Amino acid sequence: MPLRKEVRFIFASAGVYYGDMKIMIFTEGTIIAHSASRGRTRGEIVKQVISLNRSVREYSSYIPIGNSAEKVKMWANASAEIVYLTSRRQPNEVNEIEKVLKDHNFPDGRLLYRSGSEEYKDIAEKVVPDILIEDDCESIGGIEEMTITLVKPEIKTKIKSIPVKEFGRIDHLPDDLKNLYDF
Repeated sequence: MPLRKEVRFIFASAGVYYGDMKIMIFTEGTIIAHSASRGRTRGEIVKQVISLNRSVREYSSYIPIGNSAEKVKMWANASAEIVYLTSRRQPNEVNEIEKVLKDHNFPDGRLLYRSGSEEYKDIAEKVVPDILIEDDCESIGGIEEMTITLVKPEIKTKIKSIPVKEFGRIDHLPDDLKNLYDF
């Protein structure tokens, strides 16, 4: 009997299926950016962040980077569980990021944030996503600031890290979940 169309395998030997895939995506700098970034080059946007352009702190006016909403929607439609991770800590700011995601038609998914003394790595270690997509943190110090850099080695081996250039778009990433995992 043929497999039902919606059942898609990643690694049969590992018992992981496409539909079971959990993708954690960092929001700011990876899939959304401040409104003054519209029409700017990636380098110009990084400079805006470093110089604290006024719109950097206007979270409710953030916009998608490239076609990020459509890309994430493709993965969600392929049955991946989408988990967003924001840099915001204050509840009102987290709510603004959530509204931006909804207003720009990003697919539903949990929006996680740090509280108290939590670090990004703590959240990644709790969630243990199959894939972690995050930017390279160029405007705040580089690779040393990335979530995956600080994740415990024994957990890091369970997470496929896909770094992208800060504000550099995710449009180039594969639509297909297996190809995304192999990227």
